[in-house]
Amino acid sequence: MTAISNRYDFVFFFDVENGNPNGDPDAGNLPRMDPETNQGLVSDVSLKRKIRDYVAASKAGEPGYEIYMAERAVLNRQHARAYEATKIKQEAKKLPKKEQEARELTDWMCKNFFDIRTFGAVMTTEVNCGQVRGPVQLSFARSQEPIMPLEVSITRSSVTNEKDIEKERTMGRKHIVPYGLYCAHGFINAKLAEKSGFSEDDLELLWNAFRDMYDLDRSAARGMMAGRRLIAFKHDSALGNAQAHKLFDRVTVSRLNGGDALPVGDPRTHNWPPARAFSDYRIGVDTSGLPDGICVIEPF
Repeated sequence: MTAISNRYDFVFFFDVENGNPNGDPDAGNLPRMDPETNQGLVSDVSLKRKIRDYVAASKAGEPGYEIYMAERAVLNRQHARAYEATKIKQEAKKLPKKEQEARELTDWMCKNFFDIRTFGAVMTTEVNCGQVRGPVQLSFARSQEPIMPLEVSITRSSVTNEKDIEKERTMGRKHIVPYGLYCAHGFINAKLAEKSGFSEDDLELLWNAFRDMYDLDRSAARGMMAGRRLIAFKHDSALGNAQAHKLFDRVTVSRLNGGDALPVGDPRTHNWPPARAFSDYRIGVDTSGLPDGICVIEPF
């Protein structure tokens, strides 16, 4: 497959209702937050995990779409497969001295694992397959407004051990965000795609993953999450035709209240009821006077 030849910068909006989009293990699994602004956060690692899981489910058994960072995967075993397939002699912790052989190993890993040719990987372990700098990179996602996590008490009517059968019901806690609209920024580097082999088919699969990945990730904590909108700025060259931050400034989010609309963060919205649905927001894109060589596409 031919690698993509266009750079992309994109904005991904998703939301959560009565759920925990990304618990913080260092804070008792509370939803991640910026302590200075109280805006909710979702890590890039969390987003990539959802994409990997979607690809694994939608492309199960298809050559070229294995997932390298899979649950319970033993990475050295994955690397050993590359040596076996290429019939290259393996030396502990070292790549082959011949550059062609080293490249052959890395290329095999890129060809067979979707997440390596997409996000990259450091494969310099005991069984060394080099490293790949991925063409697709994501930022942390941040909620458009401060969130107010709720701690909800729950009970369990069953017990674990026979000796506890006479005990009262067990109490527990779970944390939810009543509602939050989150935004993440992404970047696709065509020059790095040339090296990893990230193709137009891979790009289409990535867009589909953003759209549908939360439908395959339902749980009690993430029952109502959805990819809402993806706005991509496509450059007509590999290096790009404009700076990403200037393109992102064209995407705006407004708060709605009845017939009123104000930019998110406007002090006049402080007395408005808190947002509780996607319909409480409006996302706009300014397409007037776009730089030469830039077009806007919306995969969904």
